[in-house]
Amino acid sequence: MIIAPKKLIAWRQLPIAILPASGFLVFLLVSAIIPNAISANDPYAIAPRHAFLSPDWNHPFGTDQSGRDILTRVIHGARQSLLVGAGAVAISFSGGIILGLAGGLGPQWLQKGIGAVIDVLFSFPALILALLFSASLGTGAGPLALAIGIAATPGYGKMVFSQVLSVRHSGYVEAACALGHTPFSIIRRHVLPNALRPLVVTATMGVGQTIVWAAGLSFLGLGAPPPTPEWGTMMSMGRDFIADAWWLTLFPGLFIVLTVLSTTILGRFLQRRLEGRPS
Repeated sequence: MIIAPKKLIAWRQLPIAILPASGFLVFLLVSAIIPNAISANDPYAIAPRHAFLSPDWNHPFGTDQSGRDILTRVIHGARQSLLVGAGAVAISFSGGIILGLAGGLGPQWLQKGIGAVIDVLFSFPALILALLFSASLGTGAGPLALAIGIAATPGYGKMVFSQVLSVRHSGYVEAACALGHTPFSIIRRHVLPNALRPLVVTATMGVGQTIVWAAGLSFLGLGAPPPTPEWGTMMSMGRDFIADAWWLTLFPGLFIVLTVLSTTILGRFLQRRLEGRPS
């Protein structure tokens, strides 16, 4: 198959980092959807005689204190980590849109009220709010995603709120009102596309950030309970053996770092493309 010159030039103009980043994210998606296609071993199967084996050909990532294969657990843990990250972003994304649209398009009293609430919540570090909500909602992947999603909502709401206010008084919105377009049509065709454009970029990079927060809360014992194959929980289980069995925490932590790097690279790439800047 011969690649057309224009397509070849387009591929060459892509940033070098976008290809490995995209490849790693595809690998994570496959691991989350069909982990047995990559590693058919049972992530919960214990083998005490094989405990604390260092990385070798049979166990590339070594084994833990119960003889479980770390590579298998890291691969199966992608589902838990990505579900928490994507779920938290979906919750904060939806909540931010609702708050931003209600505040930016509502009456003056509602605009001031929602703006004040967003500013107050935004003044607190999101991770501290996530810690408070997580302690109240309990442990597990679902409550963890909900806690992080609620904590991150003020940031998304503030972004949508400011975007809606700037778009609301723009010339093309006023022209649409003068032409007799319905409020719903104006929101759908003019307000939402312009307000959501920067939010898509933030949400893309936010998946990696929420995975870091989830791993931190799991490390503190507020995430998925052991022996769930979740990256933060795995790091928490291995911290007592870090001096002698460094691989217990290294490989889950490495996957967290690579996920954050990959989502950040993809988000920056989308930002440049949406702004019309060269890649």
